[in-house]
Amino acid sequence: MTPACNISCANLKSAFYLDVGFIAVTTYISIMAAHEVPLSSSRAQPVEAAAGESGVAGEAFLWELFGTVRYFSTPVWTILSATALTWIGWFPFLLFDTDWMGREIYGGEPNEGPNYDIGVRMGAMGLLLNSVVLGITSVLMERLCRNRGAGFVWGISNILMAVCFVAMLIVTYLANRIGYIGKELPPTGIVIAALTIFTVLGFPLAITYSVPYALISTHTQSLGLGQGLSMGVLNLAIVLPQMVVSLGSGPWDQLFGGGNSPAFAVAAVAALLSGFIGILAIPRSGGQKSTSQA
Repeated sequence: MTPACNISCANLKSAFYLDVGFIAVTTYISIMAAHEVPLSSSRAQPVEAAAGESGVAGEAFLWELFGTVRYFSTPVWTILSATALTWIGWFPFLLFDTDWMGREIYGGEPNEGPNYDIGVRMGAMGLLLNSVVLGITSVLMERLCRNRGAGFVWGISNILMAVCFVAMLIVTYLANRIGYIGKELPPTGIVIAALTIFTVLGFPLAITYSVPYALISTHTQSLGLGQGLSMGVLNLAIVLPQMVVSLGSGPWDQLFGGGNSPAFAVAAVAALLSGFIGILAIPRSGGQKSTSQA
């Protein structure tokens, strides 16, 4: 710590250093473990020709990326729509989870007393429990998807996510109704309820990190499209909703008087809609069809 960097700044810098270390280690492992064979034709190509064609290749890639959507079938558009709604649901939680715990459960404000910091630390504990459930779900995911179908499992997980967000709104209402905020720490029951919500959300988060990618790969295989381009379009369905939430959540919350509840309400609606799409609109047998890629 320095006079210009308090404890919060020091904690953030420490987290960044850890992130850099983890990224360096995982990048090294990926490079050393993936034994890729380079194309022989690329070595035979003159350097001048490669440099001259780089701009054309870039334009061709962008054209292919946006031109791919013309060949998407209805199930692919359904998966992209469900993915966009899913991330509209997830991103408010990923942005405001610990802030919600510190501000609306513990009744604190940043740099104003210890309550906010205690709440943020408790939120970090909830995220730890969330990660434990996420890991367990990842181990069991193959069996779940094989028995019930990937689309059905995705839909159920999103409905569970919507229920958890509604539960967060209820816990926020109860915390304000009890009247302890600004006077004392929250009751044990409120804290346990908040931690339980964080923990349960690990199940749908594990599904979100895996199932959409598997579904989009399966349904684009029969179209003869490159899976790299398909993954790019799927990533756009993830990134664009995140940008919308990042830009709009603050003004949206202020429109209703501040707090995180308005953003969580939108998240609950989006998660519920994506859950119904996953159950009703995504074909159950899509992942079981054997197709050959052109």
